[in-house]
Amino acid sequence: MRTLPGGEDWVLQPVTRGWCKYESLLDGTLGLHDVALMNDAIAVQADNEAAFRRKMERENG
Repeated sequence: MRTLPGGEDWVLQPVTRGWCKYESLLDGTLGLHDVALMNDAIAVQADNEAAFRRKMERENG
Protein backbone atom coordinates (compact mmCIF):
# COMPACT_ATOMS: atom_id res chain seq x y z
CA MET A 1 0.00 0.00 0.00
CA ARG A 2 1.34 3.42 -0.91
CA THR A 3 1.15 6.41 1.39
CA LEU A 4 2.18 10.02 1.21
CA PRO A 5 5.75 10.59 2.45
CA GLY A 6 4.79 12.77 5.42
CA GLY A 7 1.77 10.74 6.53
CA GLU A 8 -0.62 13.34 5.18
CA ASP A 9 -2.86 10.57 3.88
CA TRP A 10 -4.20 10.20 7.43
CA VAL A 11 -5.28 13.85 7.45
CA LEU A 12 -6.62 13.71 3.90
CA GLN A 13 -8.55 10.44 4.18
CA PRO A 14 -11.86 12.12 5.16
CA VAL A 15 -11.41 14.53 2.25
CA THR A 16 -10.79 11.73 -0.24
CA ARG A 17 -13.89 9.94 1.07
CA GLY A 18 -15.98 13.06 0.56
CA TRP A 19 -16.71 13.45 4.28
CA CYS A 20 -15.32 16.99 4.42
CA LYS A 21 -13.76 19.66 2.25
CA TYR A 22 -10.05 20.31 2.10
CA GLU A 23 -10.74 23.99 2.68
CA SER A 24 -12.29 23.12 6.06
CA LEU A 25 -8.94 21.70 7.14
CA LEU A 26 -7.04 24.70 5.86
CA ASP A 27 -9.27 27.37 7.40
CA GLY A 28 -9.52 25.66 10.79
CA THR A 29 -13.22 24.83 10.57
CA LEU A 30 -12.15 21.25 11.33
CA GLY A 31 -9.35 20.36 13.70
CA LEU A 32 -7.26 17.26 14.23
CA HIS A 33 -9.80 15.91 16.72
CA ASP A 34 -12.41 16.05 13.94
CA VAL A 35 -10.07 14.29 11.53
CA ALA A 36 -9.31 11.63 14.16
CA LEU A 37 -13.02 11.02 14.78
CA MET A 38 -13.73 10.74 11.06
CA ASN A 39 -10.80 8.36 10.58
CA ASP A 40 -12.05 6.21 13.46
CA ALA A 41 -15.50 6.12 11.86
CA ILE A 42 -13.98 5.21 8.49
CA ALA A 43 -12.04 2.36 10.12
CA VAL A 44 -15.15 1.07 11.93
CA GLN A 45 -17.11 1.22 8.69
CA ALA A 46 -14.39 -0.72 6.85
CA ASP A 47 -14.23 -3.33 9.63
CA ASN A 48 -18.00 -3.77 9.60
CA GLU A 49 -18.08 -4.12 5.81
CA ALA A 50 -15.29 -6.71 5.91
CA ALA A 51 -17.07 -8.66 8.66
CA PHE A 52 -20.29 -8.60 6.64
CA ARG A 53 -18.46 -9.88 3.53
CA ARG A 54 -16.87 -12.71 5.54
CA LYS A 55 -20.26 -13.64 6.98
CA MET A 56 -21.85 -13.69 3.52
CA GLU A 57 -18.99 -15.82 2.16
CA ARG A 58 -19.41 -18.33 5.00
CA GLU A 59 -23.16 -18.51 4.50
CA ASN A 60 -23.14 -18.59 0.69
CA GLY A 61 -19.92 -20.40 0.00
